[in-house]
Amino acid sequence: MSQKSKDGWVGVTNGKPAVGDSAERSRTTRVEDITAFTQMTGDRNPVHFDEALAKKTPFGKLIVQGGVTTGILNACVAEDLPGPGTVFLNTNLNFLKAVGVGETITGRVEITAVRDDKPICQMKVSVTDGEGGICVEGTATTYTMALEGL
Repeated sequence: MSQKSKDGWVGVTNGKPAVGDSAERSRTTRVEDITAFTQMTGDRNPVHFDEALAKKTPFGKLIVQGGVTTGILNACVAEDLPGPGTVFLNTNLNFLKAVGVGETITGRVEITAVRDDKPICQMKVSVTDGEGGICVEGTATTYTMALEGL
């Protein structure tokens, strides 16, 4: 009995991505990001609010929460690659450098594997600062839903 391969990418807005495809987006962090993230999560760590204290830490500055830093990756996968309808199934992230208020960060995703039978991708992910320093790097698995007809 032969099995037919099912194309799990039918109806996906941006179509099936290919290994090596990548997407980036950039933004500059703001104090308002800290406030909004705190309202959502309750994270009131003083390194995000007390500038005098933050300057005495190894970071030497007021920093945004890690969720603010990695949030740009959500936008990359949901808006750019694979695109609308995409959610994370798994992330494995290493935080290497803190991001300060007023820094421009760039999130990048790169497809490393694509399933044919299901709209699932493996990817390398990273967030860099304006000088190209790696703030976050890791891997992720995404699932993309076809949104037409929902």
